[in-house]
Amino acid sequence: MENNDSEYMPPEISTEPPGGDGPSDGDGRERSREPARDVGGVTVEGRRGLIHCLTVIGQIEGHTELPSETKSTKYEHVIPQLVAIEESREVRGLLIVLNTVGGDIEAGLALAELVAGMRTPTVSLVLGGGHSIGVPLAVAARRSFIAPSATMTIHPVRMNGLVLGVPQTLTWFEHMQERIVRFVAQNSRVPAERYRAMMLETGVMAMDFGTMLSGEQAVAEGLIDEIGGLSQAVEALYGMIPEDHPNEPAGSPGTPEEGEG
Repeated sequence: MENNDSEYMPPEISTEPPGGDGPSDGDGRERSREPARDVGGVTVEGRRGLIHCLTVIGQIEGHTELPSETKSTKYEHVIPQLVAIEESREVRGLLIVLNTVGGDIEAGLALAELVAGMRTPTVSLVLGGGHSIGVPLAVAARRSFIAPSATMTIHPVRMNGLVLGVPQTLTWFEHMQERIVRFVAQNSRVPAERYRAMMLETGVMAMDFGTMLSGEQAVAEGLIDEIGGLSQAVEALYGMIPEDHPNEPAGSPGTPEEGEG
C-alpha cells in the first residue's frame, strides 16, 4: 500500500449477484471480481457469495503523512472500505490480513472500533507480525488467526518528538493506554490485568518495556483464537456466513414481503 494519494482509487464493491455471467473457473473455486487496488483490498466471489480481503501492512498512518518510501496503511483509505463492506448487500464477509509494525494509536483504534462494530462476519489473520496498535486490530474481528511463525509485540504507549514535561502529559499517556487495554480485554480472552502486565514487562525485550509473543504464545494467552493460515481463516469466515439468503448481510433483518406488516 504505497503512500501516494494521487493514485488512490476507492474500492469497487461489485453489485452483480453471484452466479450468472459472473467470473467462474468452472470448478467451483473463487475468482477475483476486481484487481487489487493500491489501497490493498480485493473482493472475491466464493461459494457463499462475495468476501472482501483487506490488508493492513507496514505502518498505520494517522494525521501526519509518512514519507513516500515507507510502506503504510492510510486510515482514510480503510474507513470508506469498511463502510462500503458493511452497507453492501453483496459482500458476505471480511477477511483482514495483517503484517504491521503498528503506528498511530488513534487511527489504529478508530479502525479497530469500526471492525468490532460490524454486523458483517469478520476474520483476522496475522502474518509476519501484528505489533503495537496492530494488536487491537487483530482482536477486533469475530475470530482471529495467527501464523505459527508470526509474532505480536505488546508495549506501553510512547511518542516520538517533543512533549510537554508536565504532569498532564503523563495522565494523557495513561488514559490512552487504558483505552487500548479496555478494547483488547473486551474483544479477546485476555484479562485487562494480564494485558497491562505484558505491556509493562521488563525482562523480555532488551532496553525496553513490553512482551513479544510468538503465534503459539498469543493463542495460549487468549489474545488470538487459533493458530492457522489462509485456508483456515477463509474456512472460518465461510462458516459464519449463512447458506440461505446469500445476498443478505449476516445478522441483518429480513425484508418483509409485499403485503406483510
